[in-house]
Amino acid sequence: MFEQHIGPWAAVLALGMFHGINPGMGWLFAVALGMQERSRRAVWWAIVPLTVGHALAMAAVVALAVVLGAAMPVDILKWPVAATLAALGLYRLYRHHHIRGGGMRVGMMGLTGWSFLMASSHGAGLMVLPFLLRITTVSAHSGHHQAAASASGAFAGTAVTVLHMAGYLLVTVMVAVVVYERLGLHLLRKLWFNLDLVWAAALIGTAVWTVWS
Repeated sequence: MFEQHIGPWAAVLALGMFHGINPGMGWLFAVALGMQERSRRAVWWAIVPLTVGHALAMAAVVALAVVLGAAMPVDILKWPVAATLAALGLYRLYRHHHIRGGGMRVGMMGLTGWSFLMASSHGAGLMVLPFLLRITTVSAHSGHHQAAASASGAFAGTAVTVLHMAGYLLVTVMVAVVVYERLGLHLLRKLWFNLDLVWAAALIGTAVWTVWS
């Protein structure tokens, strides 16, 4: 019972940390911007809109799931979620392109928008949905009536977004600072490995877990 309640929340936090370590989610941009500006402050400045953009992408998907969850049973909703995750994972196995911005000199709004598009195109929000569905399922099994269940779903969606972003922000800051202060992009090139395959496998694995959990 303890694992049933705590497990999905731990997974949401772990996914936030996993998203934070992915260079495509923003820390690489922050480091490159800091090196271009030759300023540690530029690294910290970039992390703010990167986090906001990622949070907006998460919140948009979670809000949609909460609305749909109020209109249909979770056991039905999990199937289109799993299918979308699997399709996106298979797509990323064969297509590794990334959204490109208009250069390094972007403003707060531009960087926020870039982060939102990157998180959305990578399916970051979708990866969290199966665990949100599990959390709301546990709540529904607790005997809540429809109105209480809807309120519980909205609260769970907000809590999931905040917890996920805490993990994302923690790891993004740690990686960006370590790379900027210690490694540098020249050393990073020697240690680099492609996360596209890992990301695609995570999407497909989450789809499988959604169906069989």
